[in-house]
Amino acid sequence: MKPISSDVAFSPAVKQVQSERGSRGAYARMERDGGFETEVTESLLAFLAQVDTGFLATANAEGQPYIQHRGGPRGFIQGLDDHTLGFVDFVGNRQYVSTGNLSENERVCLFLMDYAHQRRVKVWGTARVVPATDELLARFAPTGSRARPEQVVLITVSAWDVNCPKHIPQKLDASEVAQSLQRLENRIAELEAENRRLQAATPPTPP
Repeated sequence: MKPISSDVAFSPAVKQVQSERGSRGAYARMERDGGFETEVTESLLAFLAQVDTGFLATANAEGQPYIQHRGGPRGFIQGLDDHTLGFVDFVGNRQYVSTGNLSENERVCLFLMDYAHQRRVKVWGTARVVPATDELLARFAPTGSRARPEQVVLITVSAWDVNCPKHIPQKLDASEVAQSLQRLENRIAELEAENRRLQAATPPTPP
């Protein structure tokens, strides 16, 4: 029997808890419909184009988990083909926890956040780090970035799913807020100037 894609998250222990707490029926229906998405679709690519924040979860051979933030300009995570995502890994604090974990345990989960629109996507798969060749940098390196590339992370997608938006705080990008405030300030200045012109053109009221 072909494995159900959502089994990457719904282990027997998870399904048991779902049964005990009343949600198993809904997820069983989802499983009958095929479970999670398994390919890099246009909708996933459209989501990635808006994402500037993600968290990569890895674990070592003993199962000790680790989560590392990865960020960049919107669209820094891109699709390579129907089953592969990639992004440039820049030089950081050189602890290499994620890289070391991947050398002995290739399983990953990529947790992607879009706070402005209160959306999140989970991606499961396997990952490997490869040299940052000119070809890969031309494909994945963010335009105008001054950070120094060290390697490229390629993720083979086994499943992905969209989380519900509950409890996601809405946070706006600082640059977008600054632009909105600047437009507002410009409009206020225009109205104040117009008000001064109208006052100057209005004859004084007779006593």
